[in-house]
Amino acid sequence: MALLDLPLKRKLAKQDQPEDALTGTPASRFSRHLILCLVGLVMLYPLLWLISSSMKPSNDIFRQLGLWPENWDFSNYAQGWTALDQPFHVYLINSMIVVIFSIIGNIFSCALAAYAFARMEFTGRKLFFALMLGTLMLPGHVLLVPQYIIFSQLGWLDTYLPLIVPNFMATNAFFIFLMVQFMKSLPKELDDAAQIDGCGPFRTFIRVILPLCVPAMATTAIFTFISTWNEFFGPLLYIQNQDLYTVPLALRAFMDSEGQSMWGPMFAMSVVSIAPIIGFFIAGQKYLINGIATTGLK
Repeated sequence: MALLDLPLKRKLAKQDQPEDALTGTPASRFSRHLILCLVGLVMLYPLLWLISSSMKPSNDIFRQLGLWPENWDFSNYAQGWTALDQPFHVYLINSMIVVIFSIIGNIFSCALAAYAFARMEFTGRKLFFALMLGTLMLPGHVLLVPQYIIFSQLGWLDTYLPLIVPNFMATNAFFIFLMVQFMKSLPKELDDAAQIDGCGPFRTFIRVILPLCVPAMATTAIFTFISTWNEFFGPLLYIQNQDLYTVPLALRAFMDSEGQSMWGPMFAMSVVSIAPIIGFFIAGQKYLINGIATTGLK
């Protein structure tokens, strides 16, 4: 009994400790917060400089390095919006189309694969799981040539299909691993209860497991949104029609072949393109933290 009570006694003793013993003195807490604020300012400086530069005349951007513009110029936003062949909202819509379908594909396909690895028993499960994790060490550029040949033979070039379809094939090992870790934390009794009620594996996945995986799915959605929205090389490789350009390609179009750039309008549209990422991250921040915390990833 004494051994069984030992963890409980330690927990109670920890709860009885004063706040200073757990979090430090007020001076140490202040110094930690001060350091975090300074590090945060350093990390935010490029973003603040970008916003400031978007409101400066192009000639002043690299001549005045301060964050506060001497000459305010909000016309960069109007010029940048209509500077290319299409209004900039066309490129925002193009990116949003790719992002939405990529999120749907990643969530559903990776969740299905994770369910098989985490909740089902089959021959070679551990081997296939190890091979799946091994793909994380495979450089993406190794697959570029074979993928390009396949998509070219399928007639998918100059479309969004090469950017979207692979996400429906559970090709992202990181998201599969993340969901496997989350599903393993769910009680096995849920599957047994579903089987008693007459549910097969797929119905158990849809009706029982998937609704409980909202934090992991939200984490997958946020990471997919950020990576797909910022993806440059894939659209550059497969898309030639300017009307189909995504946001990164549209921003690249502000620079001509001689290296001359419309810096003010380009920075203004860069600010516009960052807004959806920040908004999506803020909206899903709670689920992101919960999803990472409950999957054991650090």
